[in-house]
Amino acid sequence: MSIEWKIKPFEALTVNELYDILELRSKIFVVEQNCVYLDLDGKDKVALHLYGIYEDKIVAHARLFRSGITFDTASIGRVVVDADYRDRKWGFDLMTEAIAGILEHFGESQITIGAQLYLKKFYEKLGFVQTSEMYLEDDIPHIKMVKN
Repeated sequence: MSIEWKIKPFEALTVNELYDILELRSKIFVVEQNCVYLDLDGKDKVALHLYGIYEDKIVAHARLFRSGITFDTASIGRVVVDADYRDRKWGFDLMTEAIAGILEHFGESQITIGAQLYLKKFYEKLGFVQTSEMYLEDDIPHIKMVKN
């Protein structure tokens, strides 16, 4: 069985899908990374939500934004894969789907991300290039990266 990818605007998410996405993000970004921050930043309502389902469970998620919402260019954020499934390399698949989704839905090819510093090499494999010095976001080292 393989992962099934879906992409929906906020309004099209079911209550259960939204709950499962927020649960996954809290599990990783708040609990696993031991970082107290406000995940609900108001941007979910203007994002496209890309998520992966495996055995009836949402195991991966990313938010896609058109230009001008998070950065001057289109962007991808809240990239997450459940820790129990990271050995399957679905993070790369998630980002590949996200890049394709931005092109398909927004017609944009330049993409900016705020990447956690430890994932720099991962994002470089996808064509992203570091464009900023390291900065702290919620006490976690990040860098801005762009894919043209």
